[in-house]
Amino acid sequence: MSDPLALLSLTAIEQRFTSGSGLQRRTIRAVDGVSLQIRPGEVLGLVGESGCGKSTLGRIAVGLTAPASGEVRYRGQPIRQLHGDDWQQFRRRVQMVFQNPHASLSPRLRIEAQLLEPIRWHHPTASAAEHRQQLESLMAAVGIDTAWRQRYPHQLSGGQKQRIAIARALTTTPELIVADEPVSALDLSVQAQVLNLLLELRASRGMTYLFISHDLAVVRHIADRVAVMYLGTLCELAPAATLFSAPRHPYTQALLQAIPRLDRDRPNPPRLAAELPNPGTTLIGCPFHSRCPQAQALCRQQRPALRQIAAEHQVACHLLE
Repeated sequence: MSDPLALLSLTAIEQRFTSGSGLQRRTIRAVDGVSLQIRPGEVLGLVGESGCGKSTLGRIAVGLTAPASGEVRYRGQPIRQLHGDDWQQFRRRVQMVFQNPHASLSPRLRIEAQLLEPIRWHHPTASAAEHRQQLESLMAAVGIDTAWRQRYPHQLSGGQKQRIAIARALTTTPELIVADEPVSALDLSVQAQVLNLLLELRASRGMTYLFISHDLAVVRHIADRVAVMYLGTLCELAPAATLFSAPRHPYTQALLQAIPRLDRDRPNPPRLAAELPNPGTTLIGCPFHSRCPQAQALCRQQRPALRQIAAEHQVACHLLE
């Protein structure tokens, strides 16, 4: 069901990729019927194994990739209908921070040039002095010494480069940032600094985030709600406190029980029955049935619908029916 208060809505999103040729040609369903609503001011965590479609969904959300089917709405308006100034406005208000800051910054340009270019583009009527003032304000906001603006990316640490990437996303004064694994390439101490920075920006600027990660400990620290993806499908969506204390889908339970902990009396995590299915094969029934230790005959025959089992808590599992 669509949320009328949503800032960004994704409805029945599907994305397919083809690989090979001739008899070896196959279609991969990277995203298979996912619906999500992101509310103003919240952090929605999107988690799952590598290859489950998280990053593809994030790129669709910001308009970098068009879905094969389904609809993305920004403040109730389909983004496929946006043109000209309306499209530029959407691109200003919805930005993305990529996983690898080494690849997302140009090695040939100084930090100053990489930040001034979008500032000048989106604020053409401002003076050069105002552009530089905004540059210094952004660098200060993300905790980077303004004296470093003459440096090249290779002269900065990974955490400093990611802060610059966040500052670049902020040059357009966005409402929503899709953060795709923004701390996975960083050391633990630097991860905490970048996460705290994102939370500070949320408090000071009212930012909204779609936070994509495979690290459940990171998501638990930052997210208000959590969506769990498996093989391109959404299997559970719940408030973070609910999901981490009372997960209902067997896949979510396996993910949480696999998190390393120091308590010795914790039961061993359940062993999943098989390897991850080939995404190029046609799946019948529940996408998780081949690995689920509780799978029944119905799970192998019919795909479960995502349904609400409690306030704000949705699960796609026949075992709960």
